[in-house]
Amino acid sequence: MFDFFWNLISFVIALGILVTVHEYGHYWVARKCGVHVHRFSVGFGKALWRKTDKHGTEFVVAAIPLGGYVKMLDERVEEVAEQDLDKAFNRKPVVQRIAIIAAGPLANFIFAIFAFYLMYLIGVPSVKPIIAELKPQSVIAQANIPNNSELVSVAGQKVQSWQDVNIALVSQIGESNISVEVKLPESSRVKSFQLDTRQWQFQPEQGNAITDIGIVPLTPKVHAEIGQIGKNSPASQSDLMVGDKLLAVNNERVNGDWVRFSQIVKQYPNQQVELLVERQGLEQVIAVAVGARESKEGSQGYLGIAPKVDQLPSQYQTEIRYGVIESVGVGVEKTWDLIVFSFQMIGKLITGDVSLKNLSGPISIAQGAGASAGFGIIAFLSFLALISINLGIINLLPLPVLDGGHLLYYVIELFTGKPVPEHIQETGFKFGALALLTLMSIALFNDISRL
Repeated sequence: MFDFFWNLISFVIALGILVTVHEYGHYWVARKCGVHVHRFSVGFGKALWRKTDKHGTEFVVAAIPLGGYVKMLDERVEEVAEQDLDKAFNRKPVVQRIAIIAAGPLANFIFAIFAFYLMYLIGVPSVKPIIAELKPQSVIAQANIPNNSELVSVAGQKVQSWQDVNIALVSQIGESNISVEVKLPESSRVKSFQLDTRQWQFQPEQGNAITDIGIVPLTPKVHAEIGQIGKNSPASQSDLMVGDKLLAVNNERVNGDWVRFSQIVKQYPNQQVELLVERQGLEQVIAVAVGARESKEGSQGYLGIAPKVDQLPSQYQTEIRYGVIESVGVGVEKTWDLIVFSFQMIGKLITGDVSLKNLSGPISIAQGAGASAGFGIIAFLSFLALISINLGIINLLPLPVLDGGHLLYYVIELFTGKPVPEHIQETGFKFGALALLTLMSIALFNDISRL
């Protein structure tokens, strides 16, 4: 229950920030162009808070935090007094109308730059992308890259962390080959390799591109020893203690392998098991009632414990940090890379290289908001930047109910010298609403399926 409310609060805060940024973009440019704004609303439905400024604009925070809007003076939806015609949106030159509509998505991109700027000014802790080993018979194993090599670039994109590597690999789905550059172990020499990816059939919803292509990242050693016991977990109701070394489950030895231990426990959902543990040098048997979780494979047992994990040596850790001026350039670069990546993914959805199962809706966004907020300010800023970019891109899609649809009509007007006929606009709005509803339904269905 705590997770639900934490995710909900984080979701409302994140979406509130991003919607406010988006709508403020429309509002600010509209005011600069001399358009009167009736209302600036964050959320829909009943107003929870409202205030009217000296210009007559009503600022509202509404009850349903799933969007927002800026209501401008417009002859197409209301009668406008003769003396106010110059303040109506529809009376403004088409270039100004384009600027007002484009300002929302542009504001989201500027916010992403600011979020990345703060991240890299503060410093982003990362693990160097060092390859511990290659999985046999995998795509990357064919390249014979030496173990302990550090990835420098993937498909021409500079990589400094595993997150960079994952994004770079996913962006290459559907390509016949991928070039990678690595820094060879115990050497500063950089060597290039070509990966034959014609048989690589990775789908993002199925897992991680890094491990799927055959890379085993360098990770800290994980011990079959209890490092943490979850609050209100099955293990917390037993006599288990932090520091217990896990030796066997129902007389089945785990041989110091945490993965082996967890695999055995999964076989006993809602059953009592006997764990052989070592505590302060003495072995003892502890009875534990295993809990159950539903997954795609069916009901699986769990205890709610985390293992003891060694810290990676300092030479494998890094903090990516830049100065006050450099961080601006990095923010622009990261934002541009993610914009390009997002459009690539849209293209791959259209061509079928990426499944529609990858679309996410409000539930996944809420879970992401809660998880990132729990990891700290850097993770939350990264999440805000990513969602802000996606919000901007979605609004630029040429669907008439979105900013992109309005921009399409105004660009046509700019080149033809006359507005798109009303009946064509109405038909477009109906089509756009149907397309958007379909996409939202698929995304929501995917969310529920993941739950």
